This record gives sequence, structure tokens and C-alpha cells, in this order.
Amino acid sequence: MAAVLDTVRAFFAPSTYAIDSETPADVVARENLLDRVMGPERRNKSSEKIRRGRLPAEGLALVARDEDGHVIGTVRLWNIEAGVSQQGTPVEALLLGPLAVDCTQEGRGIGGALMRAAIAEAAQRGHGAVLLVGDTAYYERFGFFADKTQHLVMPGPFERSRFLALELKDGWLNGAAGMIVASGRKLG
Repeated sequence: MAAVLDTVRAFFAPSTYAIDSETPADVVARENLLDRVMGPERRNKSSEKIRRGRLPAEGLALVARDEDGHVIGTVRLWNIEAGVSQQGTPVEALLLGPLAVDCTQEGRGIGGALMRAAIAEAAQRGHGAVLLVGDTAYYERFGFFADKTQHLVMPGPFERSRFLALELKDGWLNGAAGMIVASGRKLG
């Protein structure tokens, strides 16, 4: 993780923000940021239901901090099973979200920096794929597309065209079909 974050910090040093690992001290600031950016209805989304009661994947909870150390952006990835393979075994993957940047900081590349750092760290940790529900036009630039999720479903309502995946290992999601379920560490 340190090597990825050092690279991101060096690249974005003049931008007056840094990408860093989330700490327990960031929880309140992160939740407040998510409430401001996404509103309280964010807790009703299918993705949130998968994350509820779980901890993010090891080393995959990142924040962007301003020059004073305040949290101005956040992204987390969660362990999931992306259906089952053709052999009937669970397909391990990650679910990304939420990604949020403080409204006063938009247009500075913070969301993109968080995405690149999260994807790089997930790849470095050996994960095979990342899934998300989000704006297709935004996430396609990071390599996320709907074709790899065509045989997968989210629990509860979701927009099929916004259900996207990025394979970190070629062919990881080939043949994967079924329901996305949480598989990560539980809270408490």
C-alpha cells in the first residue's frame, strides 16, 4: 500500500491534497461527507445493503485529505462474491463504493485520483475484479463496462446499465452468474 500511495502523493503533490489510508479517526468526517454529497437516501441503495454490517476489504478504504488534513474525498472497496462460476464455485471480487468528493472540491481531479489509487491497490493485493453501480460515462474512463455484469444481479432494485465491472485479471468474470452477496469481514 505504501508504494501505491507514495506514487499517488508524488504525482498529486502540487494539488494541495493527498490520498491516504482511512483511519478510525476519519469515520465521522467520512460519514458527514457522504451525507452532504449523497443525502440520507444513500442508505437505501442496493450497494449499501451489501456493505451494511461489514468492514471494507483489507487496505482498501482510502481518503483524500486537504493541506490541513481534513477529509475531502473517500472511496472504499468491499469483499463480495460475484455470483458463481460455471463450475459452481463463488467468484470472489470487490464492490466499489461509495466514491464521494466534497462539493467545494469538485473539478480538482480528486475523484479520479481516489479511483486510480483504489484500482492500483486492489490489483497489487491480487484481487481479480471490481464491480460498482454508477455513472457509466464517468467510470468507463477507468475501464469499467457493463458487459461483464450481464449475468449478475444486485439484491434489490438497480439499473442494469449502471452495473459495471473492471477485470483486474483477464477473464476473471467469464461465466460468472447469479446474485452479488457480501463475503467480507463483519463488524464487531
